[in-house]
Amino acid sequence: MGLISVLWGVVSMIWMVLALIPLLGWGNWFLIPFAAVGAIIAAIGILFTSDAKTGRAKTGLLLNGIVIVVGIIRLGIGGGIV
Repeated sequence: MGLISVLWGVVSMIWMVLALIPLLGWGNWFLIPFAAVGAIIAAIGILFTSDAKTGRAKTGLLLNGIVIVVGIIRLGIGGGIV
């Protein structure tokens, strides 16, 4: 679960960078739920993995959390949230 969440977070980060381009800001509407699914996968990985092996899941949770926060801020700045 940890590896999946990290890969999900990396894909989300790449998508986030593309969504920062001015005319591609609509991608944030799809990016935020995509990253939320990755965060849920990471949380499940943290819950069901031993304490010694939760590093990847915590990293995935952090990556997806950053993407969610940046996506929400980007929508707020760009007027996407009404």
